[in-house]
Amino acid sequence: MPAGAIASSVQHVRERIAAAARRSGREPDAVVLVGVSKTVAPERIREAVEAGLTDLGENRVQEAREKAALLPASVRWHLVGHLQSNKAGHAARLFGVIHSIDSREILTRLDQAAEKEGRVIDGLVQVNLTGEQSKAGISTDGLDALLEAAAACRSVRVRGLMLLPPYEADPERSRPHFRRLRLLLEQTRKRRASLDLRHLSMGMSEDFEVAVEEGATMIRVGRALFGERRNEP
Repeated sequence: MPAGAIASSVQHVRERIAAAARRSGREPDAVVLVGVSKTVAPERIREAVEAGLTDLGENRVQEAREKAALLPASVRWHLVGHLQSNKAGHAARLFGVIHSIDSREILTRLDQAAEKEGRVIDGLVQVNLTGEQSKAGISTDGLDALLEAAAACRSVRVRGLMLLPPYEADPERSRPHFRRLRLLLEQTRKRRASLDLRHLSMGMSEDFEVAVEEGATMIRVGRALFGERRNEP
């Protein structure tokens, strides 16, 4: 991408977020833009940060660690990919938000690791609404038990739900999934009033406007900010 293109992309995505938020009767600042920087070189990420992007998302703990050492300490790092239980300690040291909690084991390990580090981190429960075998996430039947465990945590604050719906070329086909997650959050809030469940992490480059219209408070955008992703090694 040419010089200045990433800053322009950040501005353009924010404008699209604002328009979608207003269509749904919300303020644009109700939505956190998480720039997914997987495989993006640090110098290009820095351009986005200098353009005002404050939240960055990575799929892998090691890649985030390497980039965090080269970027401003003010960045809030989000883990948006699957977390292996043996990486919980590293994740608790680096990330401010973990979007992919999907088991009691992961939750417990994160809580213990964050307490050891003297940190409090926010967590989101990844829900698998469609039962896709290729996707991580807890089933809706298992959600209440996981949230019950979350209520006892001292260093992980579970703040909402995350969704990775099936890929659809037409963003409108993702709308029912986003709506279903929003309704699930609303229902869950009533049963788990002790938890401050306020966030919906849903929507990516292809469909974030529809997700915002359906109530997303965090969107995970990579390609629309940084261009096509280079091939992974």
